[in-house]
Amino acid sequence: MESECEMREENNNNNNNNGFCVFSDDELKDVSGVKRVGGDCVEVTCGCTSHRYGDAVGRLRVFSNGCLQISCECTPGCNEDNMTPSAFEKHSGRETARKWKNNIWVIVNGEKVPLFKTVLLKYYNKVSKAASNNVRGCHRDEFIRCTECNKQRRFRQRTKEECRLHHDALADSNWKCSDHPYDKITCENEEERASRRVYRGCTRSPTCKGCTTCVCFGCNVCRFSDCTCQTCTDFTWNAKAE
Repeated sequence: MESECEMREENNNNNNNNGFCVFSDDELKDVSGVKRVGGDCVEVTCGCTSHRYGDAVGRLRVFSNGCLQISCECTPGCNEDNMTPSAFEKHSGRETARKWKNNIWVIVNGEKVPLFKTVLLKYYNKVSKAASNNVRGCHRDEFIRCTECNKQRRFRQRTKEECRLHHDALADSNWKCSDHPYDKITCENEEERASRRVYRGCTRSPTCKGCTTCVCFGCNVCRFSDCTCQTCTDFTWNAKAE
């Protein structure tokens, strides 16, 4: 199944005479390794540095719809492609992961500059802000039970990307600990203590058990137009009808 970024790229290839340019030459003049891919996508050299493993280099594709994809080039035999920034950060072995805007860099005037200090997150930030404005309630952390060891594993849902990871894992009837997207864990790892599991990351109350005033029942952060499940399909259909 094509991702939203892939579909957007395909649509752009069919319409790259529309005069739109994702970034101006002036905005990218000091950025190294720039390559334009159609009208609404630009590709640049990027990297993430681990104190243990050194620099992992990749190619970052920035789309005007806010999507970010990275093809890793850390070793000649690496086949990791179409990675999210957080997945690339984790793949690089970065010790202080989960801060990809700070940890992933591009070369500007010969210096490594964090993504958040560049123009490259312009569209991503716009989409994130718009999605946040459409959120009804909040997204608490959720748990999925391993089909092999029966232990519950936490899924954070602070961002659209994290919501998608939980959404896809929930749809996997054979999900197991080794599939966990954040940490390399196995069924041998201890389950979170019951006293810790009650804290769900709710902005209203950390021990919230869920209610109609704080739990989101569907928004642009936790529903996905490129997903064919009934929940996402119904939300997308209803959103278009409004």
